[in-house]
Amino acid sequence: MEDVHKIFTQFKQEFPNVHADYERLGQEIHQRGGPLDDKTRALLKLAVSGAAGHLRALETHVRAAREAEVTEEEIKHALLMLITTCGFPTFMEAYRTYAKLGD
Repeated sequence: MEDVHKIFTQFKQEFPNVHADYERLGQEIHQRGGPLDDKTRALLKLAVSGAAGHLRALETHVRAAREAEVTEEEIKHALLMLITTCGFPTFMEAYRTYAKLGD
C-alpha cells in the first residue's frame, strides 16, 4: 500500500533502519501474533485508531480494510460501535474522517 501521508514517507527516508524494524514488528504481530484473520485485524485496527483519536492512522486503516475486502457496511458498523464505548463526539470525528475518504 502506498504511503497516505507525506510525513511517513519522510520518516522512512530519514530513519530507514527504524522503519525496517517497525515493519518487521508489524509483520510479526499480524502474521504470527495470533489466530485473527485479515478482515478481523483490519476492523480492529480501524476501530482502535478511531477510538484513540488517531485520525491520520484511521485513514490508513480504512484503506487497508478495503484492501482486505472489508465491506463499507462492516467499516461503518465498527465505527458506530465507538458511540457506546468512546462517546458520540469520538464517533463523529472518526466518521468524518471515514466520510471524507469516500466509499
